[in-house]
Amino acid sequence: MLVELDVVEQRYRAVLEVLDGASVTDVARRYSVARQTVHGWLRRYGGAGGLSGLADRSSRPNSCPHQMSAAVEATVVAMRREHPGWGPATILWHLQRQGVEPLPGRSSVHRALLRHGLVDARKRRRRREDYRRWERERSMELWQMDVMGRLFLSEGTETKVITGIDDHSRFVVCAKVVVRATARPVCEALVESWRVHGVPEAILTDNGKVFTGRFGRGAGEVLFDRICRENGVRHLLTAPRSPTTTGKIERFHKTLRKEFALAHDRVHGSVEELQEALDGWVREYNTARPHQSIGARPPVERFTVAARPGRVVEVPGITTAGGPVPARRPGGVSRWVDPAGHISLASFRYFVGASFAGQPVEVVVTDGVVQVLHAGVLVATHAQRLKPDHHDRRPHRALTTARAREATTGLTVTRIADNSGNVSFAGASYGAGRRFARQNIDVTIVAASMQLSQGGKVIRVHPIRHDRSRELGAFANPKGRPRRKNQSA
Repeated sequence: MLVELDVVEQRYRAVLEVLDGASVTDVARRYSVARQTVHGWLRRYGGAGGLSGLADRSSRPNSCPHQMSAAVEATVVAMRREHPGWGPATILWHLQRQGVEPLPGRSSVHRALLRHGLVDARKRRRRREDYRRWERERSMELWQMDVMGRLFLSEGTETKVITGIDDHSRFVVCAKVVVRATARPVCEALVESWRVHGVPEAILTDNGKVFTGRFGRGAGEVLFDRICRENGVRHLLTAPRSPTTTGKIERFHKTLRKEFALAHDRVHGSVEELQEALDGWVREYNTARPHQSIGARPPVERFTVAARPGRVVEVPGITTAGGPVPARRPGGVSRWVDPAGHISLASFRYFVGASFAGQPVEVVVTDGVVQVLHAGVLVATHAQRLKPDHHDRRPHRALTTARAREATTGLTVTRIADNSGNVSFAGASYGAGRRFARQNIDVTIVAASMQLSQGGKVIRVHPIRHDRSRELGAFANPKGRPRRKNQSA
């Protein structure tokens, strides 16, 4: 006759057998459990006072030191509700910027959003491994441009946004709102972006009729092609039905719809109001919003080799609202960014970005706001800080531009910069600037940095990114390869 015993009674009989002298190993084998389990029953029987200690109980720990605190979870929920387009990675980046300690993990932030119903619980799609991912090596080498539609004004008029981003830095170089994205508005937006940021080496677009006459009925080139040709810009086209080639601009459109269009669709009454709101969002996207594909840094930290404005060839019939003359700014001062990415101004330190270490920037102070510009591009803004005895003082006059600092001495070689202002050392390329193209540049290793100088004055400092084992061969030719002279001259 079989007798069914409950769990507590079985554990009790096992404990009694051990107390009567049976070995723990034999008892564990008879009850088909591990020896550690029998030892646990013995501890619970003796510590809890009998049979009550052998009953089932929760294995949840009394405390969880690494669990996200209620205050941090409330901050995460508030960020998500204020910015519905922010994901766990973006929220985590902002928590780190705010100095939250200890910093939760990305999965913890995702679970917190799930608990509050702010994200949908769905299976995460795996990335496709058959996509070929590519990226240009430096800024202003390639732009991607396209047109995004389905953004409406308050009365129902549909508008288009002419968009453009720098391939290397993901810096938004064009975001122009128009009612009709025909050839002339698109070309006006192109020329306007060139006047602001400079002329790139190449532009990549799809096969839209405003960009190319490749599949059009006419045999001649369209206005977009002609403007690129007259300015020496290579116009690259994607293969038919290949949207992944311009994947960066398409991904930007997704972000634009998610973080801007949802909040501003059918809100503004005019194109000018919508353009003003879009300009503010683009400034935050370029200078403050972290971009995951470039190491969770703002795009402006990569957009460091922008060309100087003013290279645009005037095109008859193409005009822009801003015109070719840039607006005048108040006088500023020059500062060098230290290795930690900070500058010093009036005994206070301001953060610019680690990507600008060793590079000169211009600092402009207006109405209590400190603006930091690199190569004419705004890269950081801060509220001006003053000492207690400085608040009653009158605004100081504009300081004169600081002179370039003296170059640090060391083992030096001379290299000739290419047409883009880059020099080659030990198989790696280091940028000096386009204005130094085809000129002799002195290259010196200083600590863990590459110092580029000319005439004893520092031009730019880069972190070392070449193979250190190849330095011996690079220093073996201290003056570089001799420049070939034109025999027919």
